[in-house]
Amino acid sequence: MIRRTTVLALALASTTVLAQQDFSKVEIKSEKLSEGLHVLMGAGGNIGVSAGPDGVLLIDDQYAPLTPRIRAAVALLSDKPIKFVLNTHWHGDHVGGNQSLGENGALIVAHENVRKRMSTEQFIEKFKQKVAPSPATALPVVTFTDSVTLNLNGEEIVGVHVPPAHTDGDTIVHFKKANVLHMGDTFFNGGYPFIDLSSGGSVDGVIAAADKAMALANDTTKIIPGHGAVAGKEELKKYRAMLVACRDAVAPLVKAGKSLKEILDAKPTAAYDETLGKGFIKSEDWVGLLVDDAKARAAAPKPPVVKSAPKK
Repeated sequence: MIRRTTVLALALASTTVLAQQDFSKVEIKSEKLSEGLHVLMGAGGNIGVSAGPDGVLLIDDQYAPLTPRIRAAVALLSDKPIKFVLNTHWHGDHVGGNQSLGENGALIVAHENVRKRMSTEQFIEKFKQKVAPSPATALPVVTFTDSVTLNLNGEEIVGVHVPPAHTDGDTIVHFKKANVLHMGDTFFNGGYPFIDLSSGGSVDGVIAAADKAMALANDTTKIIPGHGAVAGKEELKKYRAMLVACRDAVAPLVKAGKSLKEILDAKPTAAYDETLGKGFIKSEDWVGLLVDDAKARAAAPKPPVVKSAPKK
């Protein structure tokens, strides 16, 4: 039996390791969000697809072995080539198709930290998992620091970098005309999230990313999460509230010096475990992540206190 943490580590690892997985039964399903805009769901991160007269843009591209099936699913939506790929972050279940798509003419775009992490060996501390550097043809060709805008298929598509959240290279993508957001793994809908602390992520950062997305959204916005069903602003609000409640339940236990076992026994996330703790990330994994996050925050250097000048 493979341990849950090993399964998750494989899910985030390089395509070399992922070759051990069986993708033969994975089906790529398509859901229409608006004219010319779809989401593809298979294994790995949800893919946004903008298809129109200017060609096809993909937001993320899942695992390398699934690329032929993703191409086939896109071909049912458009006879135009895949010209652009915008990666929301660096994990293998979101960038695995980069190499094949890049070698076939797609221009890959991502935040500069995505290219930096993909260019060098990475280590996901939570799972003691090494991730090999990606081939040069899989790397983003166009990088940005704050935001990037693509004007395609009658849409203004804005990718906005959010401060370290799921990783340090996260991008939220806003389809302004269609009123659709793709949040990558800053939003897991229907389950507890994985937050990659060793890639610069933090619980506070994911909360801030939710705030950014809610500021861009209205009551009719459709939100594509990194994993899970397409949602709306209300689901995102509930997700944010869960993050805050769980963080605030675990932090004082860590501050009091409780061991991980003692914290698990206290069941600080019990209010959410029944609905969210039986999916990809189990309740105990989530609590362990919250403990690590709280310890990292406590160890972080505090900003210096600036004292006002004495009155004369």
